[in-house]
Amino acid sequence: MRQPEAEAAAGIAELEGYLLAQSRVREAEREAEEFAGRMPWLTSAQREEVVRLYTEDRIALSRRVLKALVSRADELRSEYTARYEELKRRLLCASVAALLGSTALCVLAGLLAVHR
Repeated sequence: MRQPEAEAAAGIAELEGYLLAQSRVREAEREAEEFAGRMPWLTSAQREEVVRLYTEDRIALSRRVLKALVSRADELRSEYTARYEELKRRLLCASVAALLGSTALCVLAGLLAVHR
C-alpha cells in the first residue's frame, strides 16, 4: 500500500475503534442507569455513585475481554502462520521430489531408447 493509503486506512481504523469504544461507554452508562433504577431508595448522590461505579466496572470488563481477544488472535495468527509456512515447505519439497522423479524417469526412458 502506498503511504497515503496506509495512513488513511490507519485513520479509519482508529476512528472505528473510537466509535466502538464510545458505543460501549454509552451502553455501560445505559445499563448502569437501568441497574440504579431498580433501587428507588437511593438518594441522588448514591444513585450517581452507583451509576459511576457500575459504568467503570463495565468499561474495565470490556477492556479485559478485548485484551484477551487480541491476545488470542495474536496466538492464532502465530500458530496459523507457522502451519502455513510448514505446509509451504512440504509442498515445495514434494514438488521438487516430483520434478526430480520425472526428470529421472525421462533420462531413464531416453537411455533405454538409445540402447535398443
